[in-house]
Amino acid sequence: MKSDNIKKGITRAPHRALLFGTGAVTKAGLEKPFIGIASAFTELIPGHVHLRRLEHDVEKGVHAGGGVSFVFGIPGICDGIAMGHVGMHYSLPSRELIADMIESIVEAHQLDGMVLLTNCDKITPGMLMAAARVNIPAIVVTGGPMLAGYYKMIRRDLVRDTFEAVGLRLANKIDDQELACLEMEACPGAGSCQGLYTANTMACVTEALGMSLPGCATAPAVMSAKDRIAYESGSRIVELVRQNILPLDILTREAFENALTVDMALGGSTNTCLHIPAIGHEAGVELPLELMDAIARRTPNICDLRPGGEFFLEDLDHAGGIPAVMKTLGKLMIDRPTLSGLTTRQIAEAAVVYDANIIRPLEKAYHAEGGIAVLLGNLAPDGALIKQTAVAEKMRVFRGRAQVFDGEEDAMNAIMARTVKSGAVLVIRYEGPRGGPGMREMLQPTSAIVGMGLADSVALITDGRFSGGTRGPCVGHVSPEAASGGPIALVAEGDEILIDIPRRRLELLVDERELERRRANWKARAPRIVKGWLGRYARMVTSAAQGAVLK
Repeated sequence: MKSDNIKKGITRAPHRALLFGTGAVTKAGLEKPFIGIASAFTELIPGHVHLRRLEHDVEKGVHAGGGVSFVFGIPGICDGIAMGHVGMHYSLPSRELIADMIESIVEAHQLDGMVLLTNCDKITPGMLMAAARVNIPAIVVTGGPMLAGYYKMIRRDLVRDTFEAVGLRLANKIDDQELACLEMEACPGAGSCQGLYTANTMACVTEALGMSLPGCATAPAVMSAKDRIAYESGSRIVELVRQNILPLDILTREAFENALTVDMALGGSTNTCLHIPAIGHEAGVELPLELMDAIARRTPNICDLRPGGEFFLEDLDHAGGIPAVMKTLGKLMIDRPTLSGLTTRQIAEAAVVYDANIIRPLEKAYHAEGGIAVLLGNLAPDGALIKQTAVAEKMRVFRGRAQVFDGEEDAMNAIMARTVKSGAVLVIRYEGPRGGPGMREMLQPTSAIVGMGLADSVALITDGRFSGGTRGPCVGHVSPEAASGGPIALVAEGDEILIDIPRRRLELLVDERELERRRANWKARAPRIVKGWLGRYARMVTSAAQGAVLK
């Protein structure tokens, strides 16, 4: 065992003394696998407040399986709380820190295996990146979705009933009392936000990859099913150590294609197009945007989940969860081993679809293509992304005049002041991985636009990114970004812009000679934050088209 490096031999007497000092290790325990439980428990995030409970379940499973457990902490950022201020600069970069921290603990303490206890947006991909990097037996336990809130006998969720409610209040469609009631009822307890936003999308991707047990992604946070899955994961990791089944045995190109297929079928967050390539980078698997678009074109969208649809993650769970989705996808899925000991085909064959409207058959899909489209053109030579299944039919081809903002705050101020007019294309730039730095999410402006009733007449493009809760004609991840001199830096007020989803085009309708003149006069600008960790991040981060990994 790897842990023999710290517990066997005469020279390791001091190491054993320190291990005995923890109280967690007995002499008999020295013969057992050492299992780390990387826990992102924190009282700052509703998606993570219950993870202490799941820590105990995992520990019980590890002990029952014949291992010794060690819980260690990993930080987490709530994107919803970090949204709209300086805090969001730190969200995406935290993914790299999480991977680095797990690598550091695993290598310093020579752990034999690990259970990755996670839930929210950047924590899950950061942990998967670490699993691929250190390549010791690992299994993921995602904390599960929050149950729907209720107000006036209507089911509620965070995005529609708080973020979009801000726009409703600005448009005087609700009053202050209604807004106060919504914010009190939208999040009724522990768990990740209720729709197919980034946290839940990444949980579904993790299960589709084969890195968590069947049913893990959709089992709600507060249900006993989640405790049982945590226990079984703790027991399973000891067996994975004994069998020496490694993450890189699971994280193959075919597994990533399966994950993308499930993602497109569900209509998941555009953020997966940052995170899946980043995990692939650690696993040595290249996953270009072209592959994602190809998979989207061949994969029908068979679920109508929020934000673009009406169902919640709890509905998907009741309908059969990810196994039932894989069963419905049939031959679109590649048969691959998973950490459960079953193959994807075996998992799918055992599944039951309990509601054929929540998980529709392929021939009755909600949309012929998957959730995400990759746009190319002179405004995004390296690509841009849009959640096409969350765009109204009349907005799938849109031509409008640019209103240009060099940052999210200026755009939000314009929306709040109601200076955004029908027919506009809001351009929010210098928010990319380098220019932000940190590639902030734009959920506040996109939600305000929806709440104000402008989603069918106003589009938004940015070199930043969007929350999984964004819906409407919103194009993100425009690459190259403005800070790198990408064409988005050259857009001027009033320029005409074409968004054409069916043709996968994003075009700045300006003469090339005029663009060359602007390019000659363009001057690079420093990131907004140049000190500390983010200063280093801005110098090292790559394009969104490459997953915004550090090199």
